[in-house]
Amino acid sequence: MLKSITACCAGLLLGLGSAGAAFAAPSTVTGHLRDSFCYLTMGAHGSGHHECAMACAKAGIPVLLEQNKTDKYFVLLPPKDKQALPAAVLDKMEDEVTVTGQEYTKGGMHFLTVESVK
Repeated sequence: MLKSITACCAGLLLGLGSAGAAFAAPSTVTGHLRDSFCYLTMGAHGSGHHECAMACAKAGIPVLLEQNKTDKYFVLLPPKDKQALPAAVLDKMEDEVTVTGQEYTKGGMHFLTVESVK
């Protein structure tokens, strides 16, 4: 009987932990916009990489927001399903921006919907 209660409690805790991953938290993050391919594979970044980063983002390569003064990166998501990232993101590739949106974390990765860019 004790084993079944323990197993039931463990299952409930695991279920609650999994459900928590689906919830979003409002967040505002300041950092630099990077195209993930060139930045992660070649280390390319900065104002001299602006045009290439814009072309990569327009081609659908995921855009990263490298948070200032941390080793945290966010994969940017559009504000709604079946939409592209806002033009304000593409135009500001490699610039420092502040993005406000909903933050999600799953599998150790961080995601941020783009509701506003300044």
